[in-house]
Amino acid sequence: MIFKEEQKSQPISRLQVTEAFKKVKANGGAKGVDGVSINEVNSNKRKYLYPLWNRLASGSYYPKAVRRVMIPKDDGKKKRPLGIPTVVDRVAQQVIASELEAIVDKQFSVNSFGYRPNKSAHQAVEQCRINCMKYSWVIDLDISGFFDNINHELLMKAVSHYTSKKHILLYVKRWLEAPIQMEDGTIVQNHDKGTPQGGVISPVLANIFLHVVFDKWMEKNYPEAPFERYADDIVIHCHNIKESLRMLENINKRMNECKLELNQQKSKIVYCRSNQKRQPPFKVKYQKFDFLGFTFKPRVIKERGKIKLGFSPGISQKKQTKIAKELYKLKIHRMVHLHLSDIALILEPKLRGWINYFGKFRKSELRKIFRILNKRLARYIRNKYRRFRKKHSFFSYKQLINISKSYPTMFYHWEHGFLP
Repeated sequence: MIFKEEQKSQPISRLQVTEAFKKVKANGGAKGVDGVSINEVNSNKRKYLYPLWNRLASGSYYPKAVRRVMIPKDDGKKKRPLGIPTVVDRVAQQVIASELEAIVDKQFSVNSFGYRPNKSAHQAVEQCRINCMKYSWVIDLDISGFFDNINHELLMKAVSHYTSKKHILLYVKRWLEAPIQMEDGTIVQNHDKGTPQGGVISPVLANIFLHVVFDKWMEKNYPEAPFERYADDIVIHCHNIKESLRMLENINKRMNECKLELNQQKSKIVYCRSNQKRQPPFKVKYQKFDFLGFTFKPRVIKERGKIKLGFSPGISQKKQTKIAKELYKLKIHRMVHLHLSDIALILEPKLRGWINYFGKFRKSELRKIFRILNKRLARYIRNKYRRFRKKHSFFSYKQLINISKSYPTMFYHWEHGFLP
């Protein structure tokens, strides 16, 4: 027994804390401002988890500062802030997040897919694909710095609408007001807006906020307009351009009322061009958009034995560039101290993740990425074996082809047909 049960003022049990730690441990993550890792907490639960439970259950728990780090966006040019709470604070957030999620999740819209049990990004993309074939126009919404601009007062009002449990409201307020430690070590107080993108509780709070601000508003004002929302990534479907323009203007007003702002450069109206749709009598500016790592655009598809122009998703150019950069950073061609099968084991988790996610739609679009990987492997062969060093790169690539014929399951992407 790690904890001794006592009568406490807040209804939080020791079991909730231990179950929350299991989830935090499974998710992994970096150290917070106190420098304590997940392994340290795991090796001495009594030292870290007992005081946490004691404070949570008595109402005396206060979170430590959130460590802010800047991480690159998908384009690699700009950076976005990521807040990293301490491991102990993440456990505390998981306790409240699990309890809050059980209360609010059943009330969320069917069109909301982000960070919800039994919902996935693939479901959102599939629903979007179906709706793009039915509707001619799409509004691709981009909210400027959503997590950094959530108004605390409005968020607390939304949370209190769904639950009156005092301990949930108490700790959510304290997390929202937790100080932030910048990269240079300075501490900044946070009183009126923002929730750290990286906190365990943040996705649940974001879903509650946008459910009130957007989902319920859409269902009330535009019940006939389908949409998909994954956290703050939103796509709305319309029949015509006039309807799209009016709706975008009204959504912009709604966001401003709720102290949020649309990114005017990135929010756009897109025409979903395909064979079965009537072409508009004017020049269309946008005919493609990105959603959850996939690009939706006109593509040649085969349906019921007929080849026609459809509007379907495939891995986006941004994600292709990101994966190509990751492959370059691995420096596979310099791993000459390893056998080819060892390199296959190192790459397998990454390849499995990429294929399982991006291969769900238009798998053939991954061929360009794996052509780059196969060329890297051929370069490895040229560097490792002396007999290929002074020859043209064609011979090392031919050797890789022979290996792939003899061992077609050595690399995970070879198993899926992406052979050299």
